[in-house]
Amino acid sequence: MSNKTIQMSRMWKYFIEATVEIIQEDGIEQVTIRKVADRAGYNSATIYNYFGEVSHLIFFASMKLLQDYVEDVSNYIKNGQTPLEKYWLSWECFCKHSFKQPSIFHAVFIMNLGDHPEKLIEDYYEMYPAELINVPDELKPILFERRITMRGKSLLQQAAQQKQIAEDHIESLNDMTILVWQGMLTNILNNRLDYDLVTAEKKTLDYIHQLVEMAKVR
Repeated sequence: MSNKTIQMSRMWKYFIEATVEIIQEDGIEQVTIRKVADRAGYNSATIYNYFGEVSHLIFFASMKLLQDYVEDVSNYIKNGQTPLEKYWLSWECFCKHSFKQPSIFHAVFIMNLGDHPEKLIEDYYEMYPAELINVPDELKPILFERRITMRGKSLLQQAAQQKQIAEDHIESLNDMTILVWQGMLTNILNNRLDYDLVTAEKKTLDYIHQLVEMAKVR
């Protein structure tokens, strides 16, 4: 690794860690370029040498704050005997963590990041490769996929191959489960529902469970 690359990685991490601290102390909505620069000990202009906009800083910091989920989903998946069980368990884990940290999951999976958001995930794991060491191979494609519409599709395709669901149900089941989660999380963040986060998580899982049951081959 060249000295320039090492320096770039070091600066990149300074700003990410400063953003993480602001999120943890003040909340994600309080992140600004100026606050991050002040926390890291640099001027605002320096940040733009490494990040295109503040949403990218928030995205990378939020990825850092997803580590409990990444570790937990590996354990959840191990308990599944079939692709459909793994699909359900992955949603159970995803809902458990996303409704505990709705703003963080919104930043990673829903927030507008401009063009090529998948490249941002590649950049993140390039800077923090150690975070992938204990991740099972079957989960790595999911972790590199920012588009939530694609994250569970491989498990549903495997389920169809094993005749657990009909092949023509893959798209509809995948789309409906995602829309249920997105709708609930977005409404909670926008104060459009009276549910607390525990109730929102339970209702979301209930709806997803119903969709999975309806899609099963009888």
